[in-house]
Amino acid sequence: MNQTIARKLSTFVNMSSSYASMKRFPEKKFFNSNQEDVSVVERLCKGKRFSGAIDVLCGQKQLIEAVQLLSRAKKPPPASTYCNLIQICTRRRALEEGKKVHRHIIASGFVPGVVICNRLMRMYAKCGSLVDARKVFAEMPQRDVCSWNVMVNGYAEAGLVEEARKLFDEMPERDSYSWTAMVTAYGKRYQPEEALVMYSLMQKERDSKANVFTVSSAVAAAAEIACIRRGREIHGHVVRAGLDSDEVLWSSLMDMYGKCGCIDEARRIFDKIVDKDVVSWTSMIDRYFKSRRWREGFSLFSDLVGSRAQPNEYTFAGVLNACTDLTTEEIGKQVHGYMTRVGYDPYSFASSSLVDLYTKCGNMESAKRVVDGCDKPDLFSWTSLIGGYAQNGEPEKALKYFDLLLESGTKPDHITFVSVLSACTHAGLVEKGLEYFHSITEKHGMSHTDDHYTCLVDLLARSGRFEELKDVISEMPMKPSKFLWASVLGGCSTHGNVDLAEEAARELFEIEPENPATYVTMANIYAAAGKWEEEGRMRKRMNQTGITKTPGSSWTGVKRKRHVFIAGDTSHPMHEQIVEYLGELREKMKEEGYVPATSLVLHDVEDEQKEENLVYHSEKLAVAFAILSTPEGTGVKVFKNLRSCVDCHSAIKFISKITKRKITVRDSARFHCFENGQSHFGTSVFDVELHEFVEIVFQNDERSIQSWHMDGTSAFLVGYGSGTWNVTMRKRYNLSDAVARHTFQVYPLSWTSILVSLDNKGMWNLRSQIWSRRYLGQELYVRVWNDEKSLYTEADPPLNALYCGQAKRPS
Repeated sequence: MNQTIARKLSTFVNMSSSYASMKRFPEKKFFNSNQEDVSVVERLCKGKRFSGAIDVLCGQKQLIEAVQLLSRAKKPPPASTYCNLIQICTRRRALEEGKKVHRHIIASGFVPGVVICNRLMRMYAKCGSLVDARKVFAEMPQRDVCSWNVMVNGYAEAGLVEEARKLFDEMPERDSYSWTAMVTAYGKRYQPEEALVMYSLMQKERDSKANVFTVSSAVAAAAEIACIRRGREIHGHVVRAGLDSDEVLWSSLMDMYGKCGCIDEARRIFDKIVDKDVVSWTSMIDRYFKSRRWREGFSLFSDLVGSRAQPNEYTFAGVLNACTDLTTEEIGKQVHGYMTRVGYDPYSFASSSLVDLYTKCGNMESAKRVVDGCDKPDLFSWTSLIGGYAQNGEPEKALKYFDLLLESGTKPDHITFVSVLSACTHAGLVEKGLEYFHSITEKHGMSHTDDHYTCLVDLLARSGRFEELKDVISEMPMKPSKFLWASVLGGCSTHGNVDLAEEAARELFEIEPENPATYVTMANIYAAAGKWEEEGRMRKRMNQTGITKTPGSSWTGVKRKRHVFIAGDTSHPMHEQIVEYLGELREKMKEEGYVPATSLVLHDVEDEQKEENLVYHSEKLAVAFAILSTPEGTGVKVFKNLRSCVDCHSAIKFISKITKRKITVRDSARFHCFENGQSHFGTSVFDVELHEFVEIVFQNDERSIQSWHMDGTSAFLVGYGSGTWNVTMRKRYNLSDAVARHTFQVYPLSWTSILVSLDNKGMWNLRSQIWSRRYLGQELYVRVWNDEKSLYTEADPPLNALYCGQAKRPS
């Protein structure tokens, strides 16, 4: 025997302590030890009994050596030896070795029977060589039903459903395996209707009997199209056919009922499963959450924790996602604690869901700790953290973590850049945002998506850079989406650009005429501009189409119970107490300088009624309830489904000071944090606090407006027109060194109120087309950044805005 082969044989025999322990082959007395195996192979080869030696090698899973030894055989081995070799080639997907075996069969003159041909076809199909499989099929002198099934299943598993169906229709006879292959194939190719049709045809065949696999595929198809009628028909067939003892099938039925919305029926089947595995538990819990039956989902998770089954990462991820949807941070923390006790993979979906939960609940410290606990966080965790910092008013940290992401070698995707661009939007970093936008293609080799363009347009719209915005929209390679036009409309609302707002509204009416937000925003823009006829027509149009405004709702959690508030709703058991407390707070707030932003109540009613309307906004009700229901000094966290209004933003600042509470409000856009009468968004770019202000109020009737510069301790009047205004202003406010600088245009008959610091350095000017009616009663912020100068209201100031004060009507 060749010494090289002998050395190779000596390496494989060490892989098993005893051949006799393997159940696949019958025990033989000469398999007592590895050394004896080598001796047996050598002895068999010397005796020219190569078939026996090949069987030994196959038993030791030494495929390459077995195929090499096959070439030494002078006469063809028995069919069983070929079957063993082909089976191992199939299991290992060893196409080249399989072809060598096939060539040896042909060269040796061995005439393969149906069984070996079927195994060859299956080997070729499993190895992805359907051409070779079809060639064997075509050359077979005789075929049985298994031969047809192998080819049909081969095409089906390769996704070639049409070829599989064509061959299926040519079959002289079919069995359950044939039908199962086609039902499963249609299901996998997202053709559930065809799968159900095939299942119905099968039931009409006299000699075809469905098995567990066929029924499971049919149930999955019914679940895919959420067809409860067909699902129940299949369930009935399962019971009649006596297949209802299979727990895998029960799991499929449970999933089907859940996807069809029949949660109670799904639960009844779940309760029938004796040996529930974690997949069954997770599926049922997930069904509860997707049906918004939160309490039952959390209760079932508690039952799982107390059972013999152990939750896996998918279970944890589903529960944490439910906590995120409900913003129930406390429950999420308990789940996190349990995960820590039982152990979890820090690189799993569950870890990413933890980061998402904490960021959505405004707990960035906990989110950061989870990410820091991973040596190499995944992209989802990085993106969640970046987006969380952007939403929580810390855009500089968002951009810092984006840099860390790049340094870690993680490649950002388009969602990551959405978070980065959003951070620039919240910070008002227009130039930085443009830089990131262009880097997507130039530096990272990615294509801009519709979401990227939407973020960029939002950034430009909030900054009032409408000409650049128009250029971006005209150069987009795709059609602008409804989200993009909504961003344009929002920017126009902030800066009073009626013409562009009307264009954006026309596009939105074309895309989604049923969305009430477009009508409401456009009506508010008209009202803020004093265009009451247009405002009335817009509201009339909205009423005629039967569209109603989405009601604003706010909620807060106290003692693990969620309390929801809607403006004007008196159903809460503490309603009278809440209203009384808000009345007390309003008086104290006015003493502190609070002025209700009644200009935001865009209805033709008396100011007193407008002020009354503002008091009972849902977030004020939720904040008041939370304060009444928690100990002094406890932080308050409130969530709202819509954007928080300017008056609520201003009022909650005063409430935080009066009650000495830290109050966090998360609206549909981001978090707003209030403490001691201040918001996190009041930081000055000059790192100074402005205290002394002078109020400048005037009425414009010459289509021009005056703005101001601050320089050291002097306030400079920048105006246009007659010098009388300059003299009057100087005399009234003792501004002897005021000088004229420049002007810009606005609509006539608008009041403007500007608060200017006299004791701190800084310089600013108002952006063009300011509609001062919009700013009355609001806190004003100014931002100076890279030669950009913009005025912001308290509802949406960037992080590094300079706080100025509250605009008031002239006395």
